[in-house]
Amino acid sequence: MSRLTHSALALVGVAALAAGTSSMASAAPTSTTLPGSVPSWANAAHRVGATSAATRTTFRVYLNNRDEAGAAAYAVAVATRGNPSYGKFLTPAQYTARFSPTQASVAAVKAWLKGQGFTVGEVPGNRKYVEATGTLAQAARSFHTSFAVYSVNGKTVRGNASPLVVPSTLSMVQGVVGLDESQTLAVSNLKLPAPYGYRNARPCSAYWGEKTVTNTATPTGQALPKSPDLAFAPCGYAGAQLQGAYGMTDTINTYGGKGVTVGVIDAYASPSILSDVNTYSAKHDLPPLASGQLTQIVAPGTYKMATNKMQDPTGWAGEETLDIEAVHTMAPKAHITYIGAPNNFRDLDAIMNRVVMNRWADIVTNSYGYGGEALPMGTIKPSVDTQIQAAAEGITLFFSSGDYGDETLGVPAYYKYATPDWPASSPYVTAVGGTSLGVSDTNSRVFELGWETTRSTLDTTAVTWNSPVYFYGSGGGTSRLFAQPSYQAGVVPDSLALGAASGGRSQKMRVVPDVSAVGDPTTGMLVGETQMFPDGTYYDEYRIGGTSLSSPIYAGIFANVVQAAGHDYGLANPALYSARSSAYDITKTDLPTYPGAVRSDYRNGVDASGGYAYSARWFDADTALTIHVTPGYDDVTGVGSPDGATWFDNVVGYSG
Repeated sequence: MSRLTHSALALVGVAALAAGTSSMASAAPTSTTLPGSVPSWANAAHRVGATSAATRTTFRVYLNNRDEAGAAAYAVAVATRGNPSYGKFLTPAQYTARFSPTQASVAAVKAWLKGQGFTVGEVPGNRKYVEATGTLAQAARSFHTSFAVYSVNGKTVRGNASPLVVPSTLSMVQGVVGLDESQTLAVSNLKLPAPYGYRNARPCSAYWGEKTVTNTATPTGQALPKSPDLAFAPCGYAGAQLQGAYGMTDTINTYGGKGVTVGVIDAYASPSILSDVNTYSAKHDLPPLASGQLTQIVAPGTYKMATNKMQDPTGWAGEETLDIEAVHTMAPKAHITYIGAPNNFRDLDAIMNRVVMNRWADIVTNSYGYGGEALPMGTIKPSVDTQIQAAAEGITLFFSSGDYGDETLGVPAYYKYATPDWPASSPYVTAVGGTSLGVSDTNSRVFELGWETTRSTLDTTAVTWNSPVYFYGSGGGTSRLFAQPSYQAGVVPDSLALGAASGGRSQKMRVVPDVSAVGDPTTGMLVGETQMFPDGTYYDEYRIGGTSLSSPIYAGIFANVVQAAGHDYGLANPALYSARSSAYDITKTDLPTYPGAVRSDYRNGVDASGGYAYSARWFDADTALTIHVTPGYDDVTGVGSPDGATWFDNVVGYSG
């Protein structure tokens, strides 16, 4: 996950994000300043240089919905049992006719952009934005601002130094996405030591506890501490192991997600995805993807991006592979639609809007995110509107909650305040946190703990583990942007809703995550992918994790729910919170018996020629993080993880 300097945003709820604009003082205002249009990192402390006025850029001018509050209320109402609107989902055309910006608003924005010399591009069917292209000189003149280059967490990005200003006649303008490069900071929540050419080192266990430091020697003869007698980390769970761990074996055999479309949104595309998934399926007793079961929607030229190291399409190919193999594991009969943005710099917002506008999926899993909530409001609000439309149409959105806890213990630690990650903090998505999972030799759950892992290196002389240091963990915490949604009222403890451990809030706020599934890379999933190795390019398998795993695992399970229920859910949170008593409540009960595991890693990521590194990974460690696992709802694992037939029946039966 990328890091952003925290912005002290005094905003509460979507209504605040959608609040009106402030005008330049005059008796008859002629211009309007767009609120939240300056990135928090675009300040003198981070400025490193000037931009070229001749640089061409493509941006999108987003427009407000006609009835902001009505659209938001409808998105929740259609997902809430007992509401008169429950289950009355809208088609994209119906949503556009009822809530989207008008043709007149679009025409006014297009006319102004053309008058400023911009080339006007796409306007989507729901009329949410007008795309335009021009130079930075044109943009600076038209929006009454200036641009500079800033250094943010090791990346060099462009930002505007002052708020964007538009004519007062364009009061329908909500924000502008693409003039600043905030979206450059989007990354996948995937935990892989190298972007390609990676293998698991041995020893590793086929199932939890198969090999321990007592019964298994290291390949180099290196002695390891025998107390506690830690298990060697699993090689990576696959197929029946993951299905059985969540008590879903019979359910998947009965349903499998047939007739349900799961959308996967990432950047770029893997050219070998179909053969990789089918090779993987054959090796792990999963059915292959049938003809037409996988659809890929990508921009022309996407597959030619593999050598673009600045944007790392190769790394994103690993994300796509994980997402699709995880969904297919838990919903082997579901149709999977992969939608690849042509880059991870500025187009993820447009891709999501396209999915919703065209109703390309029933369920969408998203494994990308931003470190914290410090994006400009003008970037966040358009995405919220897209999520609201998705919920109103019956599309369920799952987002990874992030991989750095509350964002205060990362390296470097930029945040003064604990924060959940965006977009997981939106109240219109289901945020999926991560767990550490043990699976037995009979494919049952041995334990499941909150994923907050510390790491100890090995003192080879004393043969002891050095002091543990926080390494990574499930994202979570109390939002500073969004008020408490109705489905969290009475479930989330007031201490969490008010952010008592992270500076306090003036009112109850949204808390992340909602639910959880396996995420810890120490107990992660085995993934198969065509990779580039020193001796060639070919298929191989490796263990992987992150909430990038948690989200597609949960989305795959939910595809079975949708099939069994026979209807869409839209925002899934009311149903999932209602079924919380039958979910697996993740606590620290198993921690004394299963404190952690030993990881054996190749130093070069590929083979033994570079030597081995041994480390102990300690589960669910209480550190200086403000988020912790507790009985009931907590801000590491939400209301818990799926737990077999009773949980499944309760979620399916939510509609009555």
